[in-house]
Formats: sequence, C-alpha cells, structure tokens
Amino acid sequence: MINTEILLWQDLSKINNIPNNVLFWLDNTKSLTYRLKSQFNDFKIKVLLQEQKKPHLNEIDLLNLNHKFIVREVQLLGNNKVLVFARSIIPINNTTKDLIEIGSKPLGEILFNNKNIKRDKLQVTNAGDIWGRRCVFNIKDSKILVSEFFLKPIYA
Repeated sequence: MINTEILLWQDLSKINNIPNNVLFWLDNTKSLTYRLKSQFNDFKIKVLLQEQKKPHLNEIDLLNLNHKFIVREVQLLGNNKVLVFARSIIPINNTTKDLIEIGSKPLGEILFNNKNIKRDKLQVTNAGDIWGRRCVFNIKDSKILVSEFFLKPIYA
C-alpha cells in the first residue's frame, strides 16, 4: 500500500503549504477514530497485520529503545471506503500488554482516553497525493509510534 520505510518526515509547524482540507485531518488534537466516527456513519477497522517484527530504522530512531516490537497495520474504513492506512509500533512489555491484545478495536480510542498517556508533537509527510502524520505516545516508560496516512476518499 504505502512504503513507509522511505518517507521523509518534518514537524507540522515547519510546513506551510498544506491544503486546508488536508490540514483538517492532520492538525487534530482529538482521536482520529473520534473524528472519523463523527464524519462517517459506518466506521470499521480492518487489521491487515499484527505481528512481532523489526520496525523501520526511522521508526526505531524515534522510539530510541532496544525492545522487541509488535507492528500493527490497519485500514480505517468509513462507509465501506478505505480512508486511512495506519501503522503502529508497540514495544512488547508489561505496560503495553493490553494494547497488543485489542484485536480490531481502535488503538486511538485507548490512547486518547487515558489521561496518563501523553502525545508528543506531530510530524508530517507527503508522498504524491497521500499525506501522513505520526507521533509518539508516552505511557509510563514506554513509547508507541502511531503513523496515519490519509487516502483520497477521505477528502471527498
């Protein structure tokens, strides 16, 4: 779907040419799941991959950890159209044990509904007509990386 290994990322605050309809999705302080549910009547998550795997180097650099990881890739669908491709990197440890077992539940709902989880600043990327954002969520001594890529149907 998207080669996430070769993307270049920048802080959102350093980019000034983002179209307004894209910025609406990128610059959001609430859960993406919350926003999608409010915009689309039929919201679903399709898990494409969830397995122990080595993350890409640019992902490991952000996490700055020497752990084993679960890589989770999902599609977020609204009204039966794929709107978002999401990739999450979750370290395997006691703090993240419950997150690894969520199945097809939205990871974003869990991360945004826990006041003890802190979100770092957003980074943004652009590959043709696909815009993406990523950020690190801090849970105790663990870091989780969530990357979300907004596909054409989300802007329709």
